[in-house]
Amino acid sequence: MKYQAVIGLEVHVQLLTNTKIFCGCSTKFGSSPNSQTCPVCLGLPGALPVLNRKVVEYAIRAGLATNCAIARRSVFARKNYFYPDLPKGYQISQFELPICTGGHMDIEGEWGTKRIGITRIHMEEDAGKLVHADVPGLGQGSGVDLNRACTPLLEIVSEPDIRSADEAVAYLKKLHQIVVYLGITDGNMEEGSFRCDANVSVMPVGSDRFGTRTETKNVNSFRFVKQAIEHEIERQIEVVEDGCTIVQETRLFDPATSMTRSMRGKEEAHDYRYFPDPDLVPLVISDDWVEDARLALPELPDRKRARYLEEFGLTEYDADVLTASRELAEYFEACTALAGQPKTVANWVMGEVTRALNEDGNRSIVDCPVTPRLLADLLALIDTGTISGKIAKTVFEEMYGTGRDSGVIVAEKGLIQVSDTGEIEGIIDGIMAANAGQVEEYRGGKEKVFGFFVGQVMRASKGKANPSVVNELLQKKLKG
Repeated sequence: MKYQAVIGLEVHVQLLTNTKIFCGCSTKFGSSPNSQTCPVCLGLPGALPVLNRKVVEYAIRAGLATNCAIARRSVFARKNYFYPDLPKGYQISQFELPICTGGHMDIEGEWGTKRIGITRIHMEEDAGKLVHADVPGLGQGSGVDLNRACTPLLEIVSEPDIRSADEAVAYLKKLHQIVVYLGITDGNMEEGSFRCDANVSVMPVGSDRFGTRTETKNVNSFRFVKQAIEHEIERQIEVVEDGCTIVQETRLFDPATSMTRSMRGKEEAHDYRYFPDPDLVPLVISDDWVEDARLALPELPDRKRARYLEEFGLTEYDADVLTASRELAEYFEACTALAGQPKTVANWVMGEVTRALNEDGNRSIVDCPVTPRLLADLLALIDTGTISGKIAKTVFEEMYGTGRDSGVIVAEKGLIQVSDTGEIEGIIDGIMAANAGQVEEYRGGKEKVFGFFVGQVMRASKGKANPSVVNELLQKKLKG
């Protein structure tokens, strides 16, 4: 490659608070337009903001989880710009003195392990949104919905350390996993709870001077981020090779074409005329507050993954899958605590449990009708030889559909595994008598026929014969 991409990401995380950052209005998604507003979030004259303490707590958690320094004094600022969905004519954000600075995250991929710096994390309010629709009697029109105005956000700004679209996606996925683990956001990308602005530039390989960057705004899926960055890299290289100049601008991504397009010229910090918000005093955070937040942090994905490898002896693949979400990990650990056998539990959670949830409309593990206790009881029936693994899968289907205990289902349907050697011998004798030719083939050295006899015995016993007993008795009888 003649050119090297330079990428920095600005991620907006909508916080999972009940009320907005500077007022008591609800943050519930999907309510009718302008039904969750008040003089503060409408920007009416004389209305004064009051900071939501929970927003600060969530910001501290995010900073600690991403190895940031937590500022003991930070300041809110007014960011001045004029959009129809910004009723005050400015956004309350943070500028020179943000709450978190100087963090980092490590990402893994084909490049190995790479550290991505985090410049800052700051708190701010969201704007409203424009709604474009047909207006009865008037035709196409636009309206303003200010329900989202004043909703609390964290903006997490990376250093320009990312060098490819794949690295960008790896960074975003890990950041998304962390903030959802922390419980500070639901991470719903379709609803805009986690969205990204991608700053992209290109420079000749070997150069230490960055090119002119563009910013692609508000991309809300990992796939779209990858497509937007790849297109922007290709577009900028073409512009440079044609002898033209990259324009510093804000661009939008069009999912229909997988391309970016120009939106407006890119503002610089001085264009926003930042100044400290006179209605909000500086935020002072005590050492005790930070320490309390540190002690309240959950076990984060990297630490949990390492523990699964060491404590449970799982493979890296198993550990990655089971720690993908906090809820899935909690389900696995609860079941393991009851049943032991971490590898067996892992196989069932990643296999039957996940399959059933996916087939049930991607149902959340939190809503799984087979609780850890029910699954542990089912595994105990396998462990004691009461039922076979194959029968257990049938029982699981019944459990998932009804929420009933495995022992009740097994008893009702007569599924208890047959381990009585006399009963199994009788079945084997009958099958051997009916298949004398195959018996001779086996005794003549055609050992593959053994599988045929196992299948016949299991079919005759309706799957209830103990497989280990079947194998042992068959070997003895077939050898004469």
